[in-house]
Amino acid sequence: MDSGKIRLNKFLAESGVCSRREADRLIEAGKVIINGHIAEIGEGVSPGDRVEYEGRVLKGKADTVVLAFYKPKGVTTSEKDEHAGRLVTDYIDYPVRVTYAGRLDKDSEGLLLLTNDGDLIDHMMRGANRHEKEYLVTALGELTEETAEKLRKGVYLPGLNVKTRPCKVTIKGKDTMSVTLTQGLNRQIRRMCEQVGLKVKKLKRVRVMNVTLGNLKAGEYRELTAEEIKGLWK
Repeated sequence: MDSGKIRLNKFLAESGVCSRREADRLIEAGKVIINGHIAEIGEGVSPGDRVEYEGRVLKGKADTVVLAFYKPKGVTTSEKDEHAGRLVTDYIDYPVRVTYAGRLDKDSEGLLLLTNDGDLIDHMMRGANRHEKEYLVTALGELTEETAEKLRKGVYLPGLNVKTRPCKVTIKGKDTMSVTLTQGLNRQIRRMCEQVGLKVKKLKRVRVMNVTLGNLKAGEYRELTAEEIKGLWK
């Protein structure tokens, strides 16, 4: 590729449109225009090129913005879903377009990170990096040290045909425990609890890597500091 050019999928990610993986899908679908023509996979962008997506001109790499958002229970982690009552985007009124880095299911609440940096999203979503996510779990059933140890060692999930990675579990009270995962399987904690005779009553994510929920109330969000953003890359 010529000096000064960057791949179009990277340009889209740096513009905050989406991740690189999603960018390839958008390009393949013919939704990206370069200098008046429909872009192709693998095409490069040179300084001065006009790149358009959904009728707006993209400017390339912008300053990285990361928001910590307290997703309320009942809110769907999606930007567009005609069947959902409430979406994450209904709560975010921010001048820069951001998208979520990792999901949180509708029945759960707590910390969700949103950013305009596609490379950061890819970094955070890569399972091999084993990034920690901590949850406060309230469960119905017999919550004992023996049960906690079963969860710590990893649980086979028949619905997904996989055994979970070892995790950290700390009993906080009669029906409450802290669970720290390094993977993000679909409805993982709920499935794990079912396998050891527990039923999740409330699930709240309180930490993602170095970022905590802090004093945020449901529906509120805040900007991460430069130091916090730097920590997400480590």
